Amino acid sequence: MGIRVVMLTGDHERTARAIGRQAGVDEVIAGVLPDGKESVIRSLKQQGRTAMVGDGMNDAPALTRADIGIAIGAGTDIAIDAADVVLMKSSLRDVPAAIRLSRATLRNIHENLFWAFIYNVIGIPLAAGVWIPLFHWQLNPMFGAAAMSLSSFCVVTNALRLNLVSVHDASKDKRTKKTGKSRQNNENRNRKETLMMEKTMKIEGMMCGHCEARVKKCLEALTQVDEAVVSHEAGTAIVKLNTQTEDDILRKTVEDQDYKVIEIR
Repeated sequence: MGIRVVMLTGDHERTARAIGRQAGVDEVIAGVLPDGKESVIRSLKQQGRTAMVGDGMNDAPALTRADIGIAIGAGTDIAIDAADVVLMKSSLRDVPAAIRLSRATLRNIHENLFWAFIYNVIGIPLAAGVWIPLFHWQLNPMFGAAAMSLSSFCVVTNALRLNLVSVHDASKDKRTKKTGKSRQNNENRNRKETLMMEKTMKIEGMMCGHCEARVKKCLEALTQVDEAVVSHEAGTAIVKLNTQTEDDILRKTVEDQDYKVIEIR
């Protein structure tokens, strides 16, 4: 849909990033204090229009600060009161459904305004007799009354087309070229950051699967490490980090287990 998704949580950064990868969000902001969500939303608003989805008491200030606050139906009363939209089924899948419905509603309003404007541009001068001197066009008052009723009928009928909108159908979702390009830039930046947060260690002394497990366990015990893929056959350990980490920390962790680190790249 061309929307940048940010997961904002007070959970530990390592846990948040793991869940963020599974959910496929664009950015994860973790370790946020209860009173810090509102300030994060304030800074995100400087980048564009913002919608905040939350369900707790601590989310209420952020829901108020965002351009659109969306509360989970099963959330706290204060969050529901602070929000502009409430998801009655308490499902996050209703967030894109609400966006599709709002886009369809705005499109319908624009259509009604356009046709009403065209109708009045043609009909009012005709009813006022502006065209009589030039073209001898005139409008019988009875036809004018019927035409006015027909205009209202067309507007209401067009509005009723909203009942045909399938809010859970993602096949017709579109995004502008600008948002598509922005998302691609985000993906490229995230991919680059991922490569920068991965290090390969060349380790000497690993002889069997037990050695692999021992090195893997000591590396993954570090809070900076999300995952370590160790191979005694290749003599390597590929370490995926969640934050910038000095090579000396990784080296010392492995060498404390009586293995020798030859190289880290």
